[in-house]
Amino acid sequence: MELIRGLHNLRPRHRGCVASIGNFDGVHLGHQAIVARLRQHAAALGVPARVVLFEPQPVEFFRPQAAEPRLMRLREKLVALAALGVDGVLCLRFDRRLADMPREDFVQRLLVHGLGVRQVVVGPDFRFGHRRLGDLDYLASAGADAGFGVDVVPPLLLDGERVSSTAVRQRLAGGDLDGAARLLGRPYTLLGRVSHGDARGRTIGFPTLNLPLHRRAVCLRGVFAVRVAGLGPSPLPAVANLGWRPTVNGTYPLLEVHVLDFSGQVYGRQVQVEFVRRLRDERRFDSLDALRRQIDDDVRAARAVFAQSRD
Repeated sequence: MELIRGLHNLRPRHRGCVASIGNFDGVHLGHQAIVARLRQHAAALGVPARVVLFEPQPVEFFRPQAAEPRLMRLREKLVALAALGVDGVLCLRFDRRLADMPREDFVQRLLVHGLGVRQVVVGPDFRFGHRRLGDLDYLASAGADAGFGVDVVPPLLLDGERVSSTAVRQRLAGGDLDGAARLLGRPYTLLGRVSHGDARGRTIGFPTLNLPLHRRAVCLRGVFAVRVAGLGPSPLPAVANLGWRPTVNGTYPLLEVHVLDFSGQVYGRQVQVEFVRRLRDERRFDSLDALRRQIDDDVRAARAVFAQSRD
């Protein structure tokens, strides 16, 4: 899958495609329905299927302190979209210039002259352009004039509930990993590169993989039984702490993963952590020895989870 960063990197060879535009945070079942329709149009027209994303996401630009925690960073979105068969992603920097772009310019510069779209596939809430004045009616009218079609994919309902990124966040915040997985169509995962930490886990007998999350807030926190992919031929069972590490006065969210019955140098490796079962809340301990005893209990609890899954 090709990644194009910015309008200025579009080339004549990128013209002629079907495109969908949005945040695609989580790439949940609703997003997957849009991508499936996108690929159907692409196959029928014999052109590539492309997705247009924004970094930062618009709400993070306009109201950074009020923005909800992300389900995915850009890299995670790209991995998920590639797995769905998207041919290319155009990532646009969402800044003041883009925020102020009139709806007419958005259509002409991006869709007509930039991508040469044959079909646009969007969800029912899609808005664009300065002050979100570009709505579905305007897009359809502009498409009729410019020669591209507009396909609006209706919301996906699961047991009467609309599948959305907000609904996934709510499940995760409540520790309902199974409910989040139903909306996502897969278990919730995080990708990260193993970095050097303070080696405190090793000193108490539980070495950890330290995975900086590169985000101000997270959708869930606590201690979890997880599986880790990227260290061997198959995912490995592990126990993970996701949060701010209050016992050691942590100041930013970090994912620390102790892989069961594993040793080896893995710094710099890209791994994927799949959340299986929530074990407990994150909490502060009076001493490292008390923390060690609790981690020992967490490891036993995680082993029980994985033993049960084998039965």
